[in-house]
Amino acid sequence: MNRRGMIVGSAALLLGSFAMAPLAAQTRLAKQDAAPDKPFAEHFIALQLSDSDPKKGRLVLSVASNLLKAYGPDKVAVEVVTFGPGIDLLRDTNEHRALVDSLVIQGVRFSVCGNTLDTVERETGKRPALNPHAIEVQVGVGHLLDLTERGFTIVRP
Repeated sequence: MNRRGMIVGSAALLLGSFAMAPLAAQTRLAKQDAAPDKPFAEHFIALQLSDSDPKKGRLVLSVASNLLKAYGPDKVAVEVVTFGPGIDLLRDTNEHRALVDSLVIQGVRFSVCGNTLDTVERETGKRPALNPHAIEVQVGVGHLLDLTERGFTIVRP
């Protein structure tokens, strides 16, 4: 290779690295914004639950637990989003309450759809009593959309 070719190649490589720097910084910022309470997370998973079957609820909890074991609680951000009949997992009397509480301590977030809660209240005259760790979001499916826009992968076990 002649000297001019080496100079042109080096210049192109240098310019390419400068062009990629803002993209790398933007990706890093987007990851940090995805789960501000998990600044070191490298993986972002939202588990969707819209089924009241206790086996499905247990499966979602098992998946969350397995993700924490596989990646470590600091390297993975997990959020369980419940709506429709799936909110049963977050009722204060649910048989899996102790496991939900344990996962919360390890950093898993549990969201419950406010629209579903409003519907239950309208139909029964009483708002369901929930696990105090449940975070009410206005629209469960809308929250899933927000999470995907922030870099989460949606999984429906």
